[in-house]
Amino acid sequence: MVAGWYLIWRLGSFNREAMFFSVSLYVAEVYGLIGSALHVFMVARLTRRDPLPVIEGKTVDVFIPTINEPVDLLRKTVIAAKHMDYPHTTWILDDGNRPEMKAMAEQYGVRYLARGTNEHAKAGNLNYAYEHSDGDFIAIFDADHCPQRNFITNTIGYFADDNVAFVQTPQDFYNLDSYQHRQARGNKSVWTEQSLFFRVIQRGKDYWNAAFFCGSCAIVRRTALDSIGGFATGTLTEDLHTSIRLHKKGYRSIYMQQSMAYGVAPSNIAPFLSQRVRWGQGAMQVWKMEGILTTRGLTIAQRLNYLASVLTYFDGWQKGLFYLAPAIVLFTGVMPIAALNSEFLLHFIPYYLLSYLVFEEVGRGYGKMFYIEQYNFGRFFAFAWATLAWFGNKSSFKVTDKSLSQKQVNKRILMPQIVVITVNVFAIPLACVLYYFYGYLPIEGVVANVIWALINSGIAFSLLSFTKNVSMFKRSDYRFPINLPARITVDGETIYVTVDNISSSGCKFYGAFPEKLAAGDSMSGQIALPGGEMNFHGIVAAKLMSPPNDKGERYLKGVGCHFDWEKDDNQDELDLFLYGSDLQWTLHHLTEQSLTPFEWLVKKFRKEEIIKQVRADFWGAVRYHYETDTDKKFSMGLIAHDVHTHGSIVITFIPLRANEQLVFRTYSRMPQPDLYKAVELVETLESPSATLYVYKLVDAIEQEEVTNAQTV
Repeated sequence: MVAGWYLIWRLGSFNREAMFFSVSLYVAEVYGLIGSALHVFMVARLTRRDPLPVIEGKTVDVFIPTINEPVDLLRKTVIAAKHMDYPHTTWILDDGNRPEMKAMAEQYGVRYLARGTNEHAKAGNLNYAYEHSDGDFIAIFDADHCPQRNFITNTIGYFADDNVAFVQTPQDFYNLDSYQHRQARGNKSVWTEQSLFFRVIQRGKDYWNAAFFCGSCAIVRRTALDSIGGFATGTLTEDLHTSIRLHKKGYRSIYMQQSMAYGVAPSNIAPFLSQRVRWGQGAMQVWKMEGILTTRGLTIAQRLNYLASVLTYFDGWQKGLFYLAPAIVLFTGVMPIAALNSEFLLHFIPYYLLSYLVFEEVGRGYGKMFYIEQYNFGRFFAFAWATLAWFGNKSSFKVTDKSLSQKQVNKRILMPQIVVITVNVFAIPLACVLYYFYGYLPIEGVVANVIWALINSGIAFSLLSFTKNVSMFKRSDYRFPINLPARITVDGETIYVTVDNISSSGCKFYGAFPEKLAAGDSMSGQIALPGGEMNFHGIVAAKLMSPPNDKGERYLKGVGCHFDWEKDDNQDELDLFLYGSDLQWTLHHLTEQSLTPFEWLVKKFRKEEIIKQVRADFWGAVRYHYETDTDKKFSMGLIAHDVHTHGSIVITFIPLRANEQLVFRTYSRMPQPDLYKAVELVETLESPSATLYVYKLVDAIEQEEVTNAQTV
């Protein structure tokens, strides 16, 4: 109602002396309202899907398409795919026709398939495998997406309904330091540029049976593909295209909101924008080929959902105009409206304030307008460029760069953003000078447009600063913030330490290391994993020294280690544990969701705690045994202080008996007294290899009283 009130009033506010400018800005505002209305329509109701009972006896082919991705990247995906629970056949679909990829397939006992040509890119690769396989269902994972063990068992139950064509799950990413991730230091909130799409929009589309296939982390019914002649070709987005054709045939789609596979997000702005351009160009091609609004077979709701998806890319033109409009006014003295007065503010402020609040509320805490506006600024030109595909510009399928090593950002990529920020920044002082000497604009026009230009500049500086900081990261392998206990032998001496920041190439060890340890020294030992202890050999890459104390003294608090896998054959064991897992989220209680404005106000009114207490980040190695055990055999685990309960919690890799006292021996630089405690189970954390158990330490008498009460 307020939007209609504002936009109808705006029809009479045009500046007759600058009609093109006035009408262009008005069209951009109307476009914004249409986009907002479609967005609210899509996400007004969200589905929540839980796994259904597994249907047994079906055959499943797992397709992993690749063309030029690194062998080591694909190896992690193959390991995770092989270990999925449901019986299946894993296929490497190599459009690069590489001998090293074939050798890896033979090493891991998976099927290898290559074709002589590369027509239709990924869609052609999938169709070639589709013709050479016969599974009832096809699970598809991009070369970088490592599935969890339960992926098939959690999704296949929905195919008990013969009308379900595919089940899509979120495309999540394990490299939380990527270009599309945002995490403030010390904050448990980790937001990604695709959070809103996968946590809200796809669930809203699912309500209308309009969730679409995203090309990875999905499972498809073969007979449904048969009905449309295989995966759709002729566009850059075979996933969106295939979805429309399946929906036109009357099939159902299912979107499960649980993340069950993790891949590699673009590490810097270049692959990020390249990916968005490809998606936008593909969306334009699909719109031209399938019609969307005019095609037969889609419901009205499905048409509107698909329309919302393709219209998104026209945001680039709208945003570009909004970024340049204040500079145009300040440079030329030409206003897009007849008068900037109290009547304008009376209409403008309620509409835009309500637009912001509604967006945040329907975003369910995943909106993060400040971040989204930064990404809007970063991709506005890419989106606008992508829409030109509607007019038939030829584009080829380009695989998104999956390398984690940072490359120097080509400034030409950011040239549109640099131009926008330059004209906005220079327009501000120029406007002040022109107003002072010539009074070429009314004071309210100068103030309003200077504020607008400052907002644009602030968004731009934030995005460019983030882009620069991300491009400074040099590590070529993502380090998981997962703690593990380890036993290390250095110069014949055994010490117990805590693992941190671990990857398949190395990690950091913290503990009471001898000061004489030097970079280049060798070390060996065992790292405790949920599936058992893993032997390793490594080289000290760096000594981690403490900050100087008041006397300027420093001590050795840890070492950086580079694994030497030539001496061990356990890399697969570690990779299975790390990749395709959500442990870094569950272990540290990370979340993508925050409070909406209304939720925040309700909590304030009720005087509830706004910031949720979270588990401590600092875990230490611990060894434990039952006090009554005669052999006093120790097992390794982790211990930390729980900031919520002000007690201690431990993580073990085996279940413990709840009503018996244990002896816990903690390891750090300084000796710690043994703890004599019983345990109470708090939760279990799943990993690809085995279960982790989280216990709260309690006094034995207290635990006995709890156990007796539960029994009664």
